[in-house]
Amino acid sequence: MMNCLVCKSGDMKPATESYFANLNNCYVIIENVPCYKCDQCGETVFSASVMERIDDILEHLEKVASKIFIVNYSSAA
Repeated sequence: MMNCLVCKSGDMKPATESYFANLNNCYVIIENVPCYKCDQCGETVFSASVMERIDDILEHLEKVASKIFIVNYSSAA
């Protein structure tokens, strides 16, 4: 089990979280993103592979940018 890097006392447990981004005056919310969340302070950490996939999703959305996107991670990943 991984200890929290922020509070040092909590355990990081698998969870899902929403990821928010602002791209060129366009707001993106990616829901249900896999992450690790501290059971004490709530700090959220995304793995490198998840962050790479988020970057891919954002790059694709930037090309078709509108104003607001809400995307489910599992259907976009």
